[in-house]
Parts: sequence; structure tokens; C-alpha cells
Amino acid sequence: MNGWNNRFKDEKYVYGTEPNEFLADIHRKLSLTGEALAIAEGEGRNAIFLAEQGMNVTAWDYAEAGLVKTEKLAKIRNVRVKTKLVDLNDARWDKDKWDELICIFGHFPKELRKKTLDSVKDAVKPGGYFISEVYSVHQIPYKSGGPQDPELLYSPEEFLNAFSNWRIVHFFMGEVIRKEGELHNGLSHVIQFVGQKPIES
Repeated sequence: MNGWNNRFKDEKYVYGTEPNEFLADIHRKLSLTGEALAIAEGEGRNAIFLAEQGMNVTAWDYAEAGLVKTEKLAKIRNVRVKTKLVDLNDARWDKDKWDELICIFGHFPKELRKKTLDSVKDAVKPGGYFISEVYSVHQIPYKSGGPQDPELLYSPEEFLNAFSNWRIVHFFMGEVIRKEGELHNGLSHVIQFVGQKPIES
């Protein structure tokens, strides 16, 4: 059993059941519809939110316990979310599939981050959006959540380089307050990114 399975096996939702504040705000501003994929989705709070907004949502995670809780929360909220057990190291990405793809506090080793961001670029439909909020390389001293290994934290260049040919709708690095369950609490240092894939003529 991997560490995330252990973290998610209890009844309590360790990051809460409400969506990430940034995701909720941006999604409503963009008024997105269609097919959505939430990667490294954990216990499902963001996927359920997208389903409540009318999206057809798929949630990927590699902790089965998290996916079970996603399905449970979807039933409580009376929405449908398709769940899939996926290790991003081995993920198979369909090209030009998703209208909205989200990664909220999905933290991976640097090589896997690059592979994942490159795959996201292919998987989003032309005209579709990638939305992400993650902890930055400056987060550790804040002690408000996230990995304690600097290797797992993001630099702004990773987003700006990976999506250099996309329309950047929103980009921010700095301090925010987050209150998400037991494990994300207080002043935090994050990177927020919203990019739209070019519509090729």
C-alpha cells in the first residue's frame, strides 16, 4: 500500500470536501463546459466541484483509497465522476481530448513533472484550458502544507517554458491563504497557472 493510500484510508477527508479556492474562482470566470480531467486528484473534492458545474469529469489518482472516497463523495453530492487508477509514470494520454485539465497540488519528482506537463500539452483540446495551483520552491518555510522535499516543489520556469506557445490567461507566484482540511492550512507560497491551448488554423 502506497503512502497516499495510507493517508486516504480513513473516513475523514484530509483536504476537506470543498474545491480549491483558486480552481473554483477561475472555472466560474471561464464558464467552461465539456470534458474535464483531474490528475493526482486525491479524494475527489475538485472533480466533484467540476461535475457540479456540469462538466463530464474523469479523476485520476494512484491511491485506490482516494478514488473510493471520490466515488463516495460524488454519490453524496448526486453527481457522476469517472475514476481511474493511474500512476502518472505509466499514464497513457489521449491527444486533444480534454476541454479542461486540472492539477491541484499534484507534486512529483522533477523528471515526472516535465513528462506530465508535456503530456498535458498534448492531451488538452485546441482551445481548451490547463488550470493548476501548486506549491512553489519557496513553500517549505511556511509550514502550511505540501512536500518537505524541495525536489517536489515547482519553479515558475517549469510552467512558462512548457507552455511558452499557449495563451497565458493567468499566472501568479506568491502568497495566499489556504484552508483545506487538516493538511493545507495557513499562509502559503504557490504558483497559479491558467493556459489556453492555441486553436490551430
